[in-house]
Amino acid sequence: MRLLPLIMTAGCAPLLLAGCATDGSHALSAADTVPALPTAFQGSAAVEARPVAAGAASADIIAWWHTFNDPVLTSLVERGLAQNLDLQQAAARVSQARAALKGANAAMLPSGQVSGQGGEVYQSRETPIGRLGSAFPSFERSTQTYELDLGASWEIDVFGGRDAARDAARADWQASQAGAVAARLAVTAQIADTYVGIRMLQARLDVAGAQLGTQQRLADLVALQYRKGFAAELQWNQAEGALAQVRASIPALQNELDMTLNALDVLIGVQPGTTRAELAASAPVPAPPAISTAGGPAAMLRRRPDIIAAERTLAASNARIRVATAEYYPKFSLSGLLGTATTSAGSLLSGGATQASGILGLRWRLFDFGRVDAEIKAAKGRNVEALAAYRLAVLRASQDVEDAFSSLVQQEARVQALGEGETALARARDASLAAYKGGMVSLVEVLDADRRLLETRDGLVQARAAAARGAIASFRALGGGWDAAAGSPGHHL
Repeated sequence: MRLLPLIMTAGCAPLLLAGCATDGSHALSAADTVPALPTAFQGSAAVEARPVAAGAASADIIAWWHTFNDPVLTSLVERGLAQNLDLQQAAARVSQARAALKGANAAMLPSGQVSGQGGEVYQSRETPIGRLGSAFPSFERSTQTYELDLGASWEIDVFGGRDAARDAARADWQASQAGAVAARLAVTAQIADTYVGIRMLQARLDVAGAQLGTQQRLADLVALQYRKGFAAELQWNQAEGALAQVRASIPALQNELDMTLNALDVLIGVQPGTTRAELAASAPVPAPPAISTAGGPAAMLRRRPDIIAAERTLAASNARIRVATAEYYPKFSLSGLLGTATTSAGSLLSGGATQASGILGLRWRLFDFGRVDAEIKAAKGRNVEALAAYRLAVLRASQDVEDAFSSLVQQEARVQALGEGETALARARDASLAAYKGGMVSLVEVLDADRRLLETRDGLVQARAAAARGAIASFRALGGGWDAAAGSPGHHL
């Protein structure tokens, strides 16, 4: 399924909705439609100034998952786009909306039908008609009739009600197309975010395993010192409690990893447990790539499919005001029939059997204007609701971008700080080990330095994952994943 350029061209670009109104009486001004937007996002400068690792791929807003340079991630995303069941539901909704548009187009055209019948009637002599007919010598109780007709009818759309219904159906179809692309972007981001979560949990389990070993050695040493009278019972209890705490963290992390793996399987449309073997080996958390914010908020409005869907829903509600208003006026229709009718099959096509009719129809809800008023008010109420939903979609889209940019930049700053802390603690651990070998400090101090180092590494793993997730959220918030300029899904969508 492709998102046709119709989304961007048949309606109106979201930034130019002033001309999208269905008639002058219901026109929406640009000021009423699009919230005031800045020329650039608050976090743009910080995102553009980010230092990116050497060898990182250049920013690609369309196939953004490739920029993480992770073949496993790319494979998972492509499988998800091909198999995800939410996307299949979205595609089905597009098909339904397309069928509704075809129905609205057909309603604008004349309809025709062919009908025919043949039958035989055997008349009773005991009915009033039978008694009357029996008085004539030529009366026949058995009668055959044959009829073949071609009919046509057309409701003339004088006041534009059916044209407005077609406009509403077209806008609904365009909204469903944009909604399908929005679903694809959401699934893509969810797969990437879940994959990052898996790599983070695997790394944390590795760190927790190392912590468990260190804490076990520390607890054993304190227990030995306690038995020999060199350590207080409090110290022993504290060491045992810390050991139990580290040991308890491993099942919790493993449980979270299992659930995350299951969630990934569902996202790519396979039975939970399918990818366990493929993802069994640990791998680094993918590093955040470069992100371009070129175009700013204005480009985001044109690119984000959820905003396009909200704008098309607004256009549909606007058209339905016209549909309701058209009920004030009479409806005119033309119908005609041309055919033959006879009591003999052999003369069915003779000139004498020809029959024809033509009718000009009128239907007017003349004494129903109170109900029409209510229908118009309801349509206008839905239009106001759709307008508020569109404005809210724009504001939330801007919030999504700002939140994602902040998360990306601040988590990378956290990675930098924790990386420096890891380096310092590694040096401290080496120094304490050297001091222990020289008899200057006890083994307890060495093991305690190991513990602090591993705790910092655990925090560093989480910060790296949070930064990668910030990058994923940034691509999603910017509407990445499809070619908005071409009006069709991106290369891998």
